[in-house]
Amino acid sequence: MSGIMHHRMALMSAMGMAYGLLGLASFVAAYVLRFDGVIPRPYLDQMYKWCGWAALLHGGALVALGEASAMLGFFSIADVLGVVMASAVSELLVFSTSTLAGHRIPRGVLFVDFAIFTIGVCGLRLALRLRDEWRRGSRTRGFEIISEDVPIAIVGAGECGASLVRDLHGMRRPRLDCVAFFDDDPSKWGHRLHGVLVAGAAELILDAPWRGRVMRVVVADPELSGERLRALAQICRTVAVPIEVLPSSWMEARHRSKVLGLRPLRIEDLLRRPRANSDVDALRGMIRGDVVVVTGAGGTIGGELCRQILAYGPTLLVLVDRSEVQLFEIEQELRDGGAQATVSLHVGDVGDVGEMKAMFQRHRPGIVFHAAAHKHVSFMERQPGEAIRNNVVATALLARAASEAGVGRFVLVSTDKANDPTSVMGASKRVAEMFVQGLHEAHVSPTRFMAVRFGNVLGSSGSVVQVFRRQIAVGGPVTVTHPDATRYFLTIPEAGNLLLQACAIGNGGDVLVLDMGEPVKILDLAREMVELSGRRLGEDIAIQFTGLRPGEKMFEDASHDRDKLRATTHPRIFRLASDPPSLESMDRFLEGLVPLLRDGDDAEIWPRVQSLLAKCGA
Repeated sequence: MSGIMHHRMALMSAMGMAYGLLGLASFVAAYVLRFDGVIPRPYLDQMYKWCGWAALLHGGALVALGEASAMLGFFSIADVLGVVMASAVSELLVFSTSTLAGHRIPRGVLFVDFAIFTIGVCGLRLALRLRDEWRRGSRTRGFEIISEDVPIAIVGAGECGASLVRDLHGMRRPRLDCVAFFDDDPSKWGHRLHGVLVAGAAELILDAPWRGRVMRVVVADPELSGERLRALAQICRTVAVPIEVLPSSWMEARHRSKVLGLRPLRIEDLLRRPRANSDVDALRGMIRGDVVVVTGAGGTIGGELCRQILAYGPTLLVLVDRSEVQLFEIEQELRDGGAQATVSLHVGDVGDVGEMKAMFQRHRPGIVFHAAAHKHVSFMERQPGEAIRNNVVATALLARAASEAGVGRFVLVSTDKANDPTSVMGASKRVAEMFVQGLHEAHVSPTRFMAVRFGNVLGSSGSVVQVFRRQIAVGGPVTVTHPDATRYFLTIPEAGNLLLQACAIGNGGDVLVLDMGEPVKILDLAREMVELSGRRLGEDIAIQFTGLRPGEKMFEDASHDRDKLRATTHPRIFRLASDPPSLESMDRFLEGLVPLLRDGDDAEIWPRVQSLLAKCGA
């Protein structure tokens, strides 16, 4: 650390000296220009007397205002404004000190000095930036996906596209040569961005002169819809050029590392929807300064909740999971991202009521997100007792412990399979919803209990996307249950954000249903993934239909009848109108299950669950 500080101080001293020399040169040049090269003797004496002070004040002002410690390889409009401010301050110091000393310097000299000094400092900083970009361009590390002298087209003539072109211009080798921008906004057509023509809409790639000239397409518009990306993917397949995207976090990463982080187009990109507006103030008000517990924190949804919760400033985030390995991985990711004292780990089973009560007493959380669950339909069909034990009984025990600990909000992460359930897994989640509703209606505590129901999450552990990727990697076949089977999908960030929004607007006793958009055919999903991999469907990879597995539906609907949905303050979150069962009836049901679970009598468990759901009309 001392070595780093020594290097930093040495760099600041060097820059301060350089600025001082610039100040000396600009001050002398100002006199020469002001008097057309013939300086009268009195003013010549004045210049000699004050040039040293001018150099000291110019350099000192820039050091004092932080310009000497600015990162030299970066120079933007904000940096220009900083230089102008420092130059103005230094001129005021020169003027005031000389006036107080009785040697008032001519205003013309000061104005010329200000202009020359500002231009000189900006020129120095710009030269240093160009030097660093030249050096970065000479390195090949981190550009495995790039070939030399590849003519590319950038889709998206906005901030990301402009930044990408600036980075490309700073490279020597390997080099991507942007030959055109394409954008859906007609007002940009025909204009140039950093010297590159905005040719028109991306469909022009199919026509002369761009067809055959563009060898790669890069999407640099983070707001482009999945529908538009699918059209772009088809255009690129037609002209046989690869398509890549800038990740949504690219701008932030660029400012940190200046590494060009292109990646291939993914199926998650093709299915993304326009970003929903987030009530950031409501989320910050709910989370900031509070303790939040996430169960199942090592899973896909639990981990995403943790990432997003940390952005709103909790006092403490407690990660609960019974998988030591998964908990370790999410902890390392969060700590690498800057979370230190705000994260606490708890390896344990949410069904261990004593352990959970002790954890609640120790941390006193205000919010609990219960994402721990068994979720695989086919597995739970073979082990209905385990599904009920983990998804129902453990949820009931955890919810009661939260109630006794005075937790403010308890959110059960549920599923669209709980709607008119035909599988053990879906039924177990529906019963869990009914229990937390009954607990809320019993008013045994001020805790707001709610359930949030949504569909499949793209890329989650064990999801169909992961299965298809693995099957494609080994050459197929890709297995699809039925050609007409459809599912609803959310991206991982979208699911996490909507869960937080639902928690903020839930009144308690609610089953909140997320707008999942349009259902997607599993067969279409498989075809898109095969094409994205660069393989040919039917030639390189075959699709094989296996039939629906036990408990699976052909179609899924997250919302019961549409007339049972009520709008909320968020356009993509709805409240399901339903009559919650009494807490007493739910307690009697659970008491009847305990001996069956203890004895492993799976054959009797499923009929009892079906009977309960039938009585409650669930």
